[in-house]
Amino acid sequence: MQIRHDWTIEEIHDIYNTPLLELVYRAASVHREYQDTAEVQVCTLLSIKTGGCPEDCAYCPQAARYNTDINVHALMQKDEVLKYAQKAKEAGSTRFCMGAAWREVRDNRDFDRVLDMVKGVNELGMEVCCTLGMLTEEQAKKLADAGLYSYNHNLDTSREHYSEIISTRTYDDRLQTLDNVRKAGVSVCCGGIIGLGESHEDRIGMLHTLSNLPEHPDSVPINALTRVKGTPLEHLPKVEFWDMVRMIATARILMPKSMVRLSAGRAEMSMADQTLCFMAGANSIFTGDKLLTTDNPSLEHDRMMFELLGLKPREAFKEEKAACC
Repeated sequence: MQIRHDWTIEEIHDIYNTPLLELVYRAASVHREYQDTAEVQVCTLLSIKTGGCPEDCAYCPQAARYNTDINVHALMQKDEVLKYAQKAKEAGSTRFCMGAAWREVRDNRDFDRVLDMVKGVNELGMEVCCTLGMLTEEQAKKLADAGLYSYNHNLDTSREHYSEIISTRTYDDRLQTLDNVRKAGVSVCCGGIIGLGESHEDRIGMLHTLSNLPEHPDSVPINALTRVKGTPLEHLPKVEFWDMVRMIATARILMPKSMVRLSAGRAEMSMADQTLCFMAGANSIFTGDKLLTTDNPSLEHDRMMFELLGLKPREAFKEEKAACC
């Protein structure tokens, strides 16, 4: 199968609406062609600055304008972050992601401290990822020079549905940040959330945007909405598990070389549910008890699952090592 960046909405619509068992089979075949199906990228996500965000993302418990009982915490100290990273590495994680509840990166002392954290985690031999909000090309280059491997900046949903979820930054703002990241030579981690009240056509639209980027994202997180009390979307219904499988399988077919990450929503999935997601092409997870501020399966649960399914953590910097050899 050829890697493409010119998928049409009609083509994606046909793939997405393939009968589910046939869709999973097709995605599994693509996965086997391009990936080691026994490998799963194991990532750990740490909130290094929590709460108080000025954005109005309707799903987010860290938005200052919502009463979600999230305690606001200032930027963590480097030594404390490195302890978390070392613990994550010892538990089997090969990618460590640091998230700060900022609207955008500012050229100040806090950003300098984050650059030091990136250097420190990189020295541990882990792939370093950050999600810090919008950033300029110059800021992205500073992160790259510090050793940043990947930058996460999700689209969240389709362009058409976006204004129903967020008003404090535009869709084009997000695409510009992705462009700045690519120009700096940092890999892009970009996906979205389902269960935001969007239609199936919106989900197809988001996948269309992602799969037609100049380079497919290195990682594509597929998140199910975590309904948090106090946010505008707290009363929406739980995402159907089958919808997660359909999204993962379609993403795998459209972006064969990307790591498709089974992200938020795992805490509400059984091991059997997650197994089907892996069969459909998921090959990346966040491990650890928390995803920023929401619950996630425990490390022990994930160890048991990996042992049962015969999965192994993907080693860090695998693509770079392959390119050198």
